Amino acid sequence: MRAVLTISSKNYSSWSLRGWLLCRLAGLDFEEDVRASDDPSTRAELLQLSPSFLVPCLVHGAIEVWDTLAIAEYLNEILPDARLLPSALPQRTHCRSVSAEMHSGFANLRAALPMNLNARYPGFKVWAGARADIDRIRTIWRDCLDFYGGPFLFGTGPTLADAMYAPVCTRFETYDVTLDAVSKAYCDTILAMPAMREWIAAAREERDDVEELDAEF
Repeated sequence: MRAVLTISSKNYSSWSLRGWLLCRLAGLDFEEDVRASDDPSTRAELLQLSPSFLVPCLVHGAIEVWDTLAIAEYLNEILPDARLLPSALPQRTHCRSVSAEMHSGFANLRAALPMNLNARYPGFKVWAGARADIDRIRTIWRDCLDFYGGPFLFGTGPTLADAMYAPVCTRFETYDVTLDAVSKAYCDTILAMPAMREWIAAAREERDDVEELDAEF
């Protein structure tokens, strides 16, 4: 069955990364449909001006599914052996909860530290509102890694939760965010994943710039 995943910028779009990474982790054979950054809907998504993001969007045969969490649930149904969600109910519920928190929260982090894989800001000063978001994320990571044993948030293999927090790892690297040893090791684990290395390499090749995203820096 033919699968096509519509995404936007690999350098700037955290939601595209999440959807793409979920498809990779699930083992889905899919084609990419990459929207140019000058597409109005793409720019709205990247600049966080759109009230409803339809990227990423997965078309699988006659089925169309958008929104990262919906894509994850769909992939978990059709490819359960990939274990995007843990098999046991308590762990599965916990995974959904921390993923949903990333999906709906951390607005200050998103505003202050927009995803930009091709930039580096040594010594970047993080304002207080974003710092509270960073502290909460570090707490989620440490709690999961301690309880489930790592190296991923829910044990030995990556899940939906790791895909949801993967763009945060890139943000922490871009903006030189100081991390405790456990959080730093987790970021290193995520960034070293083959799929993440593939995405980052492709982002390095992007030629389109969205100037508004760099205006404050």
